[in-house]
Amino acid sequence: MVKINIKQHIPNTITCLNLVCGCFSIMSSLNGNLTFAGIWIVVAAIFDFCDGLSARMLHVTSAIGKELDSLSDVVSFGVAPTMITYKWLTICYSQMPPAAQTTFASYMTYLVFLVPALSAVRLAKFNLDTKQTENFIGMPTPANALFLGFIPAAAEHIAILDNFWVVLVFAVFFAILLVSPINMISLKFKDFKFTGMNIARYLLLLVGIVLFLIFKLGSFPLIIFGYLLISIFYHTLTNLDVL
Repeated sequence: MVKINIKQHIPNTITCLNLVCGCFSIMSSLNGNLTFAGIWIVVAAIFDFCDGLSARMLHVTSAIGKELDSLSDVVSFGVAPTMITYKWLTICYSQMPPAAQTTFASYMTYLVFLVPALSAVRLAKFNLDTKQTENFIGMPTPANALFLGFIPAAAEHIAILDNFWVVLVFAVFFAILLVSPINMISLKFKDFKFTGMNIARYLLLLVGIVLFLIFKLGSFPLIIFGYLLISIFYHTLTNLDVL
């Protein structure tokens, strides 16, 4: 009789749930429900966090686990937020004055598909890079997904985010951040001391909680933008030996 080690398959099962949530997000976007599409990305991010956590807690490894995680992330944090952004861009385009609705502008919408392409590049590089244990190099795909996925919700509070060109610039800019050499803070705590990188982590958590209480779902783009600024500021101070 073949003995099946169920414990070993738990992390990969959780990873697959991440992928399924990404598919649900894409389906919600196609149905025009951008709020639910964003929420499914949040659920996918929770599963993405839990698969690695469960693997460490259960002391199990899988030869396909790392690859499966990246493949799931391409769907949930590459394709899914792209669909939300694309649908939002088409809405913003339809609200532009008729004179501004040019063929050039309509074609520019397709630049948003840089996001899944560069997400795949970033994830492939991450799998081969041994230097990203303490920090991330480039914007992490889940953070990028939360920024883009909740632009429609944030537009309820920040009017400029319903501007076609502004949203397009943000999409391209954050796509480039995925493969940029910028050092980004890892949010994985090794201890809870108020020292070093933990200071930046606690600051980000505090800012995130305050913004969420004020803006609810629309807070995610602001939180991720804050994450970018705090990361740049922290690593600048670190390089100057201030911290």
